[in-house]
This record gives sequence, C-alpha cells and structure tokens, in this order.
Amino acid sequence: MKHRGRHRRRKQGRALRAFLAGTALALTAAATMISASQATVGDDPGALKPLAGAAGTDALRLREQLVPEATLDTLSSSMGKPVGVSAVLEGAEHALRTADGCTAGERTALPVAPAASRAYCWDAEDTRSWRAGAVTTSGDADDDGWWNDHRVILSGWSQDAGRLARVSFVDATDMDRMLYASALLVVPVDGGRDYRALTSGLTGMVWYQDKLLVTAGDGLYVYDLDRVQRTTVDGAAVGRVGSGWSAHGHRFVLPAVGSYRLTGRDAPRLGSVSLDRSTAPDSLVASERTAADSDGHARLWRYAFSKDPARAGLLATNASGTARAVEAYETEASGVQGVLSRRASGAEGAGWYVGRAPARTDRHGSLWRQDTDGAEATRCGTEGAPRCWGVGAGSLSYWEATGEVWSQSGRILFAVPLRSIDAALD
Repeated sequence: MKHRGRHRRRKQGRALRAFLAGTALALTAAATMISASQATVGDDPGALKPLAGAAGTDALRLREQLVPEATLDTLSSSMGKPVGVSAVLEGAEHALRTADGCTAGERTALPVAPAASRAYCWDAEDTRSWRAGAVTTSGDADDDGWWNDHRVILSGWSQDAGRLARVSFVDATDMDRMLYASALLVVPVDGGRDYRALTSGLTGMVWYQDKLLVTAGDGLYVYDLDRVQRTTVDGAAVGRVGSGWSAHGHRFVLPAVGSYRLTGRDAPRLGSVSLDRSTAPDSLVASERTAADSDGHARLWRYAFSKDPARAGLLATNASGTARAVEAYETEASGVQGVLSRRASGAEGAGWYVGRAPARTDRHGSLWRQDTDGAEATRCGTEGAPRCWGVGAGSLSYWEATGEVWSQSGRILFAVPLRSIDAALD
C-alpha cells in the first residue's frame, strides 16, 4: 500500500543520491582477535526442516485483539489531538555520533566481516540505563524508503529488565547529521482514561504502513504511528498525574492500538521479527527465542499481512480473529537474535538469514544463511571462524531502496550492504 496521497514527500534528489552512493566505511571491530578456539565452534545449524500442516503450525497461532476506538478517542480527547512521526522528529534534540566520533570500545561491537558501511553511536547520557534492542526503518514502512519528507530509523530500547520500553525516532534524511527523539510505549487502561507502561523487552520491531509491531513476552503489541500523543508533565510517573500526563520524562507517548497473543500449546517465546517484501502479500517473519548454548531447536516462521485497505498494517486473520503461520521451519540454530527472509528472483524458496548470539566462550556472534539444503556462515580470521558478526547484535532490518541491512550491536547502530553479506556467504 502506498502513502503518496496521505503521506506526501518531497524527494530531494541530491540528498538521496548522496545517501545511495555513500562509500563503504573501513569499519572493523578493532583489536578483536579471532581465536583458534572460536574456529572450532562452528555450531552449523544445517538445513531447515519444514513444519507442515496443523501439527507443525498450531503452536504459532496469534489471536488478534484491537483496542476499541472509543478507548482511543477517550484518551485523545483528554490528552489532545494525536500527532505523527513528523512532530516527533521536529522535537529531536539528541544527536547520533558518526563512526569517527564513536569510542574505540564502542567500535569493537561492530561485525568483523563483512564490514559495516555506516555506523553511529548514541547520546551516552540519554541512553544511560537503557538497553538497545530492535531496529526498523521507513524502508519497511514504505517500499520507497520515505515517510512524508523524511527517511527514518526507529530504534527500540528497554529499561530495568523490561519495566519500561521506548522507541527512538531518528531523522535519517541527512545521514551525516542524524538527530532523534524518543516516545515511551504505553497501553491504554480504564477505557482510555489512563495508560500504563509497556512492560516488555523489545527484541523485535517492524514498521509496516502506519503500524508498528513490537515483540512482547507472548506475542506482539501494535501501535499506530499517526496516534503519537504529547505529554504535559515532566516527571518520573507513567500515566495520568492529576490533570496532566507523564511518561517518565518523555515528551511523547505511543499508545497501543492492539495486540496479538500466541494461543497454541507449546507456543514459542517470541524473539525477533522482520519484514519480507519478497512474498505476496508482504509477510512478517519471526523467530523463536532460545538460549545461546541451548541444545533445543528453534522455530522460524511467517505470517501474511492483510490486503484489506481497512486493515492497513495488520496481519491477515480468519473470521475468529486468528492469524496462522503461512510457512514454518525448525532450525538447529540456538540463540537466534535476528532473522531476515528474502526470496531471490527466480528462486523456488527463500533464504533465511539468522543472526546468533555468541556462546559463553565467544565474543562475537555469527550470521548464517539457511534454506532447506543447508547453511553457510560469514567467516573471518586465519582459521575461518564463523564468529564474525556483531557483539550481541540484535534484530535485522532490510532497507530495500538502499540494499542495506540495519542492526544494533551494544550501543552502536550500523548498516551492512546485503550484497556484502551474500558475497561473504558464497
């Protein structure tokens, strides 16, 4: 679905050409040594095993529950008219540091191979006590990569073991000067007369059309990016405070408009999510969250997005409001922290890119591409070790218009061209 009517944008040719033609940075994880012991930790996850039929996918069912419009209207009538992404970007006051402004310690979290083409570090004071998580971009929201007059990166953060969650809106229109502001994620309560904080760590996030889907412990929460609300009280509380509204010091809140809950027996712990535009219709890709040193197998699967214009950005559901997985696999990979799926032109099946957490004896994670025939990893060092990906790198997001895969590792935000990843895997 296009947004060229309601979300008109002015494409600035010179800025876009500079964005697309940016030369790759010589970014490596400095002083990172790939030890011989790492080379022996291949952890080859092998070929994907299809999970067919109801027996394989029943555990992956999601039950949709939308917040009543009356609840959202009550909240907005008390807080004021909702605003959109542009209003948040206009209030951006924190700057991301470009790669040359990152410390040596921050840069060690970058992938060893393939090298990042772009890297940025966050305002240290603003992100103190917050843990970086998921990433999505306006490249997910619209296939041309723009939202109104901006290119935008959304970065998810969690505080105090999931007690609070927020999204940082990064204005990426000028990639040499990126500013951001954050909105606290909340859930309406008491019929819209109040809200509470979303109490979940953010391990996955997808911005599709006007909706933002973020991971929760047992499913997904849905946010409408045209329903950002301004707060009126700068305090530590979250919710209504007397006649005002507070959000732990944030100037904006994003109230949930719905959720999807895993309802099947043996339901997985939801880990990462991403968007796949190579399917028809577009689909949401998901991975199961398992420990890095686990012997158990993880599941990878996808849901179709709805093609109904009245359900823009929502998953396709049946008459009972259930979204079923349209494709599912089992992988021997453990510690999956990021997942992408792309079907190459003319290919029968999709390739699944799986970012894995480092084992206890390793520093860097690994990045694999799997299909039903086998698996290949990016490798580095004299021993050809597979532990070459970021240190604790999280979710993966593919920006189709630029051909880059975005992720976060520690407190560094980075991009790697997909062609570089594929070349390292061949």
